Amino acid sequence: MKKSVFLGAMTAAALVGGVAGAATLDDVKARGKLNCGVTTGVPGFAEPDANGVWQGFDVAVCRAVAAAVLGDPTAVEFVPTTGKTRFTALASGEIDMLARNTTWTFSRDVDLKFEFTGVNYYDGQGFMAPKELGVSSAKDLDGATICIQTGTTTELNLADFFRNNGISYEPVPIETGAEAIQQYTAGACDAYTTDASALAAQRANLEDPTAHIIMPEIISKEPLGPLVRHGDNEWGDIVRWTLNALITAEELGVTSVNLDEMAAGTDNPEINRLLGTEGDLGAMLGLDKDWAKRAIGVAGNYGEVFEKNIGEATPIGLARGLNAQWTDGGLLYSPPFR
Repeated sequence: MKKSVFLGAMTAAALVGGVAGAATLDDVKARGKLNCGVTTGVPGFAEPDANGVWQGFDVAVCRAVAAAVLGDPTAVEFVPTTGKTRFTALASGEIDMLARNTTWTFSRDVDLKFEFTGVNYYDGQGFMAPKELGVSSAKDLDGATICIQTGTTTELNLADFFRNNGISYEPVPIETGAEAIQQYTAGACDAYTTDASALAAQRANLEDPTAHIIMPEIISKEPLGPLVRHGDNEWGDIVRWTLNALITAEELGVTSVNLDEMAAGTDNPEINRLLGTEGDLGAMLGLDKDWAKRAIGVAGNYGEVFEKNIGEATPIGLARGLNAQWTDGGLLYSPPFR
């Protein structure tokens, strides 16, 4: 989600100085588990199931990194964070990485001393309202009350949109997505604004999803992806290339079904390098040759993870859109494995 680019900046910047040079890979190995920051709960992206086991699109990234580094996708401690607490948790070393629908922005990258390791979902801010409100466009919301998460750049995007269109609104501040939906369904606000993907996810959990409309306007760019602290390049490389491994696997046709067959060797040198049967890319990361194979083996390639958790066949019902492979007209693109 679009989180505040300045909120907690001084605190996070101060904290990161003390842990920036830490060897996170050594810490994770010594601890025997990965501490991964996630959201407090967004259906399809990150939430515990009925048995308390975390599931979702962002969760899959955490598990892939754990598999690559520790050989065990279950060796993850999931740490729920809010828009306000997530950056402090990462800067202080409480978590090793953050995989929590967080937008890559200039100030978060530079001023807060974080390093984004790629984009796993290209998103944008949207609006949802009950159909009975009788609006079909965000421009019809003049004078409306709007639920909005604090500690997010959603606030600035919202203010800019309404000012640019010469209309007014009354913000209803909330802390978490769960609180937003509670307030929204209770009628405390006329509309709710956040990432369009989160709107689709939360609408799917409403008693009657068809009674709510997601409006056509997308008012911002929200490249969402995992991030780590500045100052530990080796760890940043591991998280970055684990995500790239999932993306590249889809591009090259490596799936959960054919993974073992492909890992035995193919006529495609890049597949062989990816899966460790040619060259030794793992050693460059301080890992073994099968690191990427293990990461892909957790839940399949990027496309499989997408379709299982948030795709069109799920209650969330998201089309690939911008998140299609570059070869299919989308923005998903990994540097080559060579």
